[in-house]
Amino acid sequence: MAFGRLERTPGPQPMSEINVTPLVDVMLVLVVIFIITAPLLASSVRLNLPRAEATQPTDAPRFVTLALNSAGQLYLDERPVTPAQLGPRLAQVAQANPDTEVQLRADASVPYGRVVEIMGVAQKAGLSRIGFVAEPPKK
Repeated sequence: MAFGRLERTPGPQPMSEINVTPLVDVMLVLVVIFIITAPLLASSVRLNLPRAEATQPTDAPRFVTLALNSAGQLYLDERPVTPAQLGPRLAQVAQANPDTEVQLRADASVPYGRVVEIMGVAQKAGLSRIGFVAEPPKK
């Protein structure tokens, strides 16, 4: 026991090393986020399809335009047609390509019942894909 002298213990030394643990944690989180989001950034699936001479690309789906003005006049692909001629003409289109779409353009003042009749004629002819064409509202 030394009574006359107080001994001091050396205090903590300053740290001269960088603690990399938080840096590694942040980098691992960024890697995980990148791994999860990278597949979502691809907008299409890339395929390496086999090649054969016999395969031919199919035609794009066809469509016919059927318009009905406010006076009740029908137009098939911008040519006037009578209601009696409409069924057989649509049947010819359906025989050529049954996946043909009918794009129906009806005036706003045409009664709904008349539009439904025309849809029935198209479905009876064998064309079940019917789309309604409208214009966007004016600003």
